[in-house]
Amino acid sequence: MRPAPRLQKFANAIGGVLFLTLFCVFIIQIGARFGFNQPLPWTDEAAVILYIWVILWAAAFVVPAREHVVFDLVWNSVGPRARQVMAITGNLMVGGLALVGLPATWDYVHFMRREGTPVLEIPLMWVYFPLVLLMAALVVRSAWAIWQAARGIGLAHRDLRL
Repeated sequence: MRPAPRLQKFANAIGGVLFLTLFCVFIIQIGARFGFNQPLPWTDEAAVILYIWVILWAAAFVVPAREHVVFDLVWNSVGPRARQVMAITGNLMVGGLALVGLPATWDYVHFMRREGTPVLEIPLMWVYFPLVLLMAALVVRSAWAIWQAARGIGLAHRDLRL
C-alpha cells in the first residue's frame, strides 16, 4: 500500500477514536446526570475538549477538499483556463494566509501551556494544539492544489449531486 492511503487510514482511525471517545464521555455524562442524579464535572470538560479535537482533526485530515462546502456558480460558468486561475488564486490566498498565520498560531497555542483546564488540569496548549495542525494542513493542501491546478488537474465542472 502506498504511503498516502496508509496515512489517510491512520488519520481516519484517529478521527474515529476521538469521536467514539466523545460519544462514550457523552453517554457517561447522561447516565451520571439523569440516571444517578450525580453530574460529573469532568465529563463536561472532556466533552468540550474532545469536540474541539474532533472538529479540527476532521477539518485538517479526514474530510477531503471536495467534500467541503463550496459556492460554485461562477466556477461552473467559466472555462478551464479561468478555473485554473481561480483555483490557483484561491489556494494562494488560503494557503498563504495559513502560512503567514502559522507562527502566530503556534506562539499563542504554545503560550497557553501556562493555563490549564479547571477540572482535568490539562494544559490548554494540548486542548488547542489541533488548530496548529489544521493551519499546517491548510498550507500543505493549498500547495498541493496549486500544483494540481497548474498541471490542469481537478478543473472539471462540479456536478452537484444530493
